[in-house]
Amino acid sequence: MTFPASSLRASLLPQSSVLTNATLVAGGTLFLAALAQIAIPIPGSPVPVTGQTLGVLLIGTTYGSGLGLATFALYLLAGIAGAPVFAGASYGIEKITGATGGYLIGMMVATFLLGILANRQLDQRFLTALPTMLVGTITIFTFGLVWLHHFTGNDWNWTINAGLVPFIFGEILKIIVAGTSLPVVWRFVNKKSS
Repeated sequence: MTFPASSLRASLLPQSSVLTNATLVAGGTLFLAALAQIAIPIPGSPVPVTGQTLGVLLIGTTYGSGLGLATFALYLLAGIAGAPVFAGASYGIEKITGATGGYLIGMMVATFLLGILANRQLDQRFLTALPTMLVGTITIFTFGLVWLHHFTGNDWNWTINAGLVPFIFGEILKIIVAGTSLPVVWRFVNKKSS
């Protein structure tokens, strides 16, 4: 017997317990903060390569739209308030208003969007999971590039070369990891639930 994604998410992430949801949000926030510390500076770019986008792909699809959005919002608020959760153990409002701000806001939007797509079971099959992860990544980089272009005042050629090109290979790997692992996980959960 196969359950729809919303039933699976409900059984894996019970919505009725405030304590459970708070624990999931706190755990997801710590997960994002840990992945942000996997940071590689890019020469000539104010934006480092981090593991955060993988966290967004995984949290958005496993937590769903509401819990995923709450998790990423808490992550941003913790960083703004002074917790060293951003790349390089940094923090502060200037991370949101600075060169990386568009990427961070894009990650929050992508988390919500991925949750909506996952509620439609698009993360359960290989043929739909990979495009779903691509949509999340495109959302992140669209916000990031538009803001980076505006913030720096550089031309679009510079913006693309500094804010997108160095990230392409890593993002493809993250999409493959998230897009292939989630259908396997859901297949395992479906077998256990039947």
